[in-house]
Amino acid sequence: MKKSNYLLISGLLLSQMLVAQKKKLTLEESLTNPAFSMAIRQLHGLDDLGYAEVVGTPKGDAIIKTYKQKTDTLLFASQWKEGKRNFPLINWQSSGKIFALWSNELMTYDLKAKKSEVICSMSEEAENKDIESKKLAIAFTEKNNLFVQQGKAKFQVTNETNPDIVSGQSVHRNEYGINKGTFWSPEGNKLAFYKMDQSMVTDYPIVDISEKPAKVKNVKYPMAGQTSHEVKIGIFDLKNQAVTYLNVTGPKDQYLTGISWTPDEKYVTVTVINRETNHLWLNVYETATGNFIKTLFEEKSDKYLDPQEGPTFINASLDFIWQSEQNGFNHLYLYDWNGKLKKQLSNGNEEVTRLVGLDDKKERVFYVQTSGLGMDRMLKSSNLKSGKVVELSKTKGVHNPIWCDGKKQFLDVWSNVSNPKNLDIIDIETGKAENLKSWASKSPLAAYDAGTIDTVSIKGPSGEWLHARLIKPSNFDAKKKYPVIVYLYGGPHAQMVTNSWMAGASPYMLAWAEEGYLVFTIDNRGSEDRGTKFEQAHHRQMGTPEMEDQLAGVNYLKSLPYVDGSRLGLHGWSYGGFMTTTLMSRSPGTYKVGIAGAPVIDWALYEIMYGERYMDTPKENPEGYETANCANHAKNVKGKFMLIHGTSDDVVVWQHTQTFLKKAVEAGVQIDYFIYPGHGHGIGGKDRLHLMRKMTNYFKDNL
Repeated sequence: MKKSNYLLISGLLLSQMLVAQKKKLTLEESLTNPAFSMAIRQLHGLDDLGYAEVVGTPKGDAIIKTYKQKTDTLLFASQWKEGKRNFPLINWQSSGKIFALWSNELMTYDLKAKKSEVICSMSEEAENKDIESKKLAIAFTEKNNLFVQQGKAKFQVTNETNPDIVSGQSVHRNEYGINKGTFWSPEGNKLAFYKMDQSMVTDYPIVDISEKPAKVKNVKYPMAGQTSHEVKIGIFDLKNQAVTYLNVTGPKDQYLTGISWTPDEKYVTVTVINRETNHLWLNVYETATGNFIKTLFEEKSDKYLDPQEGPTFINASLDFIWQSEQNGFNHLYLYDWNGKLKKQLSNGNEEVTRLVGLDDKKERVFYVQTSGLGMDRMLKSSNLKSGKVVELSKTKGVHNPIWCDGKKQFLDVWSNVSNPKNLDIIDIETGKAENLKSWASKSPLAAYDAGTIDTVSIKGPSGEWLHARLIKPSNFDAKKKYPVIVYLYGGPHAQMVTNSWMAGASPYMLAWAEEGYLVFTIDNRGSEDRGTKFEQAHHRQMGTPEMEDQLAGVNYLKSLPYVDGSRLGLHGWSYGGFMTTTLMSRSPGTYKVGIAGAPVIDWALYEIMYGERYMDTPKENPEGYETANCANHAKNVKGKFMLIHGTSDDVVVWQHTQTFLKKAVEAGVQIDYFIYPGHGHGIGGKDRLHLMRKMTNYFKDNL
């Protein structure tokens, strides 16, 4: 044998051995390997162009500073709190001082002086903790009452003996951008808080089987068309420990959201929305007296309004930035204190998804806006005087900017389908971006046999472009015919396909592909960040336009020569469970196998705040509710269909699934069923792997 041929064959063998050394991407690996998240933990931009992050080390968590590619360990968790290996959520007062809640102790740490201090301690009952960063006061709840602690002084803000009257907690079932119940004023002198009376709301039984005999735990669950709770807003003054309630007039079941403070702490604004969610008022109230001062403006819609943010005040003149979908896309608007529009700050047929903030001179506002028909998220700025818009992101993809201390630079974490993740620093004056960290050469998938992910846009039945993602196995052969697992969500406030790493897919979907499937997802009308026409197509008819678009995805799949159109599987959870059940029962025979997790079956059994916004009440829209009710179509199901539910689900209550099963039994239709005892709306922890294995096996056995 010639030496050259020997070397060639040896090289081929070596390359084959190297390929063979790659590991199979298993379901277990995809769910448990932390490398897949490529997470930068607790990233913080410092004022010297460096950045800090929390990194796990053999000695436990450490705060690592990186500056000009050099790293320095600032603090180990055990140095701050003896015996601890993991940091809680860290808050930065400055580049040299941090504070955090270690269980029920509020502690500070001076990184320069290397000194720790306990600011205050709370009881074990303390929940819903909200720290004020300037005075280091803390608001928290014990059971249904609200407290404030500053140093050793503890103030009881409310004293309600009726457990159905709750203060300091989230209200309106966490809709309309509400995720907490307390709101500190800019200087920390006052605290706004929600007070909710649920005594008029129907009790809903959740059965706890961990005790003998099982016990009923009642939760307040206001279903569509029924009586809702009533909400007030209080103002607690730390100086005199007095509480004043805002004089908000109107129906008691209206929604109060978007609470914002003026910089001088004299006023708060509240976005008041009627229960029909088609009319809002931006109202001003005096914090000292609670008196109504004025309505800045109103907005109306022929379908529904869905404000997620309150106004952002920018100066002593009380000019403010308001986010609105009034022209069909969410944009930023500059108003004065009289409610007069001064300028539209963002523009175009793309959505502003996040207001990042203003520079320290209050001259420019920075925000993230979609592009590419919702596929990208780009960082932009707008000059408050000239209105000039500048795009700061240099590369198409999904960008997540974070202010550095001093507000002269951004840390920008971004990715796209071609790039796993990058960390850049952007100078806001020059727009220059410098790469600080890249995962391009060390993708967590590099060690595994993992397939390809393609994105495609499909023309939907309404003429809209629908974005889709198709995952193929690593050994894909275009001459073969593959079964397909379709994963979907399809509901409001969610988008499954983006120009991000893996196009928004989860690693377990790649593991499914390695089992011999194609894995497909399409974002139907009703998904977020495509403008109101696209997002509100499901108004009063949830499930119908979504189904039409999903079936357009089926037609696309069947047009591919390597797809076996007779072997289509379907899976979704929550709204995705509703859509899975809808498609299995209203388009019977299209899919051979379906798995619906925690599905909404009947919107009349779902909560007021979500269901009525999109469907109106059952009395106002009886035909819409009847058509969308999956139980009415249970008799039509064909193929193998499994429903899964957690028995303690207080979001989509277990009654939904049981209602569908009852109708299926009455019709003589065989349905498979599995429950997770004691689990809520999501199946987490170690049982998550059990769930994923069960679904994988179901597809293997039947698809």
